[in-house]
Amino acid sequence: MKLTGVELRQIRLPLVAPFRTSFATQTERTALLLRAVGTESEGWGECVAMAEPRYSSEYVASCADVLSRHLIPELARYESLDATTVAPALEPFRGHRMAKAALEMAVLDAELRASGVPLARELGAVRDRVPCGVSVGIMDSVPELLEAVAGYLDDGYVRIKLKIEPGWDIEPVRAVRQHFGDDLLLQVDANAAYTLADARHLAGLDPFGLLLIEQPLEEEDILGHAQLAKLISTPVCLDESITSARAAAAAITLGACSIVNIKPGRVGGYLEARRIHDVCVAHGVPVWCGGMLETGIGRAANLALAALPGFTLPGDTSASDRFYRTDITDPFVLSDGHLPVPTGPGLGIEPLPEVLDEFTVTTEWIAL
Repeated sequence: MKLTGVELRQIRLPLVAPFRTSFATQTERTALLLRAVGTESEGWGECVAMAEPRYSSEYVASCADVLSRHLIPELARYESLDATTVAPALEPFRGHRMAKAALEMAVLDAELRASGVPLARELGAVRDRVPCGVSVGIMDSVPELLEAVAGYLDDGYVRIKLKIEPGWDIEPVRAVRQHFGDDLLLQVDANAAYTLADARHLAGLDPFGLLLIEQPLEEEDILGHAQLAKLISTPVCLDESITSARAAAAAITLGACSIVNIKPGRVGGYLEARRIHDVCVAHGVPVWCGGMLETGIGRAANLALAALPGFTLPGDTSASDRFYRTDITDPFVLSDGHLPVPTGPGLGIEPLPEVLDEFTVTTEWIAL
């Protein structure tokens, strides 16, 4: 397939409620969408970068800049292009995994639409629906937290993830466990808010039978995670530290984690995400699919990935209404704690033109 151009579209969607983590509070989602137009079809991609460089060094404006100045023009050199050639073509440009992932996703969607193949089948999915967990942000009070968790359980979510930070960890976890019982699948996410010096404090989470503690230490502190894993009994899961299949293999070998959260946008795309999955399966390490407040575009792709055999834990592939009253695609609706894996060609879903236009902030067309 020959690319003729790529549209960059920045959108802004209000959240149904503020979402607070250890690094930021979000009230809206600013997202960068890509529409790759080829000679045979077109496809969509979503960049998971945030508006500000708080979760990672990438942010929406930087991704738009590197895509328009470097990454998209680089693909113009190729007379014939498919998704497997995108990553090698962009390798000379250091970093910018989120921007690269969005471009690869758009090309992959276009390629699969042209051939009539669903993304799930292309990746190797073995399920037609996936169990869904939900991420619960930091609240102002424990009663507010208990009310929120109760609502999500009433909605049918099969696993609860609590965001934590110093000062909001042991007590809220204890309250949720005592209120909802030992059968609740419960895990926590620190987003790198602690240091190894907090190991004794984090061991205070051990009595609550958590599925895992996600990314307790800084992204670069792989050895610190390995040491922490020996000091607490709660399984350590890595998120921000896992940037590639090579990074995953190193972390597993060093004993830095026993579970891995795979976020395709963070690792450079869905093909690299599949390689991380394969590495983890080979090492007997369970994986799950994390979320980045994706619109229906990214959510559809995440569901396809989460249907692979190694994804044995419920992910953050929540329904559309977890974050948005109005999504830019037909909404994903929870049924019996699960979401269906799209079966149409490519992502199996497209933006609704009138809704997309309503939330669009800027557009840029880059001809090739």
